[in-house]
Amino acid sequence: MRLLLVHPSALMYSEIFLRLEPLGLERVAAAARNAGHEVRVVDLQVVARSGLMRELTSFRPEALGISLNYLANIPEAIELAEQVKRAVPGCFVFFGGHSVSFIAAEVLQQAGGSVDAVVRGEGEPAIAPLLEAIRDKAVEAVPGVVTTTGRGPAPQMLHNIDAPLPARDLMRNRRRYFIGELDPCASVEFTRGCPWDCSFCSAWTFYGRSYRKASPEAAADDLASIREPNVFIVDDVAFIRPEHGNAIAAEVERRRIRKQYYLETRSDVLLRHPEVFERWARLGLRYMFLGMEAIDAAGLELYRKRVSPDENFRALETARRLGIQVAINLIVDPGWDEERFRVVREFALSVPEIVHFTVMTPYPGTEIWHTESRRLTTRDYRLFDIQHAVVPTTLPLERFYEELVRTQAVINRKHLGLRTAFGAARVLGRNLLHGQTNFARMLWKFNQVYNPRRQLADHQLPVRYELPEPKPLEAGGRERLYVHTRGQTHTKNPEGTG
Repeated sequence: MRLLLVHPSALMYSEIFLRLEPLGLERVAAAARNAGHEVRVVDLQVVARSGLMRELTSFRPEALGISLNYLANIPEAIELAEQVKRAVPGCFVFFGGHSVSFIAAEVLQQAGGSVDAVVRGEGEPAIAPLLEAIRDKAVEAVPGVVTTTGRGPAPQMLHNIDAPLPARDLMRNRRRYFIGELDPCASVEFTRGCPWDCSFCSAWTFYGRSYRKASPEAAADDLASIREPNVFIVDDVAFIRPEHGNAIAAEVERRRIRKQYYLETRSDVLLRHPEVFERWARLGLRYMFLGMEAIDAAGLELYRKRVSPDENFRALETARRLGIQVAINLIVDPGWDEERFRVVREFALSVPEIVHFTVMTPYPGTEIWHTESRRLTTRDYRLFDIQHAVVPTTLPLERFYEELVRTQAVINRKHLGLRTAFGAARVLGRNLLHGQTNFARMLWKFNQVYNPRRQLADHQLPVRYELPEPKPLEAGGRERLYVHTRGQTHTKNPEGTG
């Protein structure tokens, strides 16, 4: 069968700070190709919509899947599905991905017949049975599949994440993927899942708090196959298990793989196993993303981070000692007033680390989606991008955005302004010499993307598709949020977390 897989266009945050290769889509493509199907991939982050239309005309796919890891892409995906149905009559159109897994039935209803099915859960084990079922017209029997007439059995989990390796050869314009100054940058997965249960996050509910590890050999095989000099390790929390991180490091050392790395982890993990991160720093670990989320105990408790402010600050000191540059994330509560913004700005300017801000956003699949007592002010999918306020703000909305952008701009001048550009001349020169312009564009594009008038105007756009209304969550009913259940795989929480 001819299968075309599509990744939607970039969101607001991706216009500046990063543009990551669609690793999950590449793995689904590999699983379909291994099953004997002809597969192509179009990533609208790096390919124009006209390129997709040309692919539809030349390839004439029999099935087309759109990856929906982000809610804000759902209206675009439905419009694409409508276009596909007109351009290729009879093509089976399906959605899959993290975010759409939590609202599959509602999205199918909104699509009005332009989407034939939604695949809930992990895509690798579902894609081959789905394509076979399309031929046999028995789609409803496929695990994880939802249609307008019903749903199949529970989604299957990929118990061994060693395979399939991503089909990176199917991607065009790979040089367009980057994260910060790591330009170009590929992505790799060492583990999947998260055993913590932060109230604002849906990673643990999607995976049912499971946690799986790639073998060191498979992880090193994947790294060795990557041509790019830079690699983003996409794990939700890197190196939870020190023996696993050390085992991959040993394989990387043995094979003499030389890359520069960027990863995400938690403060408590870094403090527990600094020797693992020190070893990876020798291997090329340059950047680390730490989701501090809040600078005080009350905020950390609200988000159920299970980390203290002291641990967060000690983690920053540890990273500095190891020579690893840290990007901190703080969650902006719409309840902040001018004084709170001022305090946070002072903190951000007092530390040498990069500080990013994301707006507190209740997402389907998170606890705060069900328990947030403040009424949503909008259900426009496009505004659920962690850059817009979707619950009432203490400040007038225009003032809130002005304070938010002012705070972001202060940090931008600190790290991405002209003075920094001169300081980063060597990096810029090296990237430009190799035709890499992503980092250079990032340095001066901030004001074009982040401005309060644009963010406020986004709230005035006509709305065609809206999120379903949240339903109350019964006490003790957190497992009802899970896409994959513990019955499918059982892994004890590492080191007693959770």
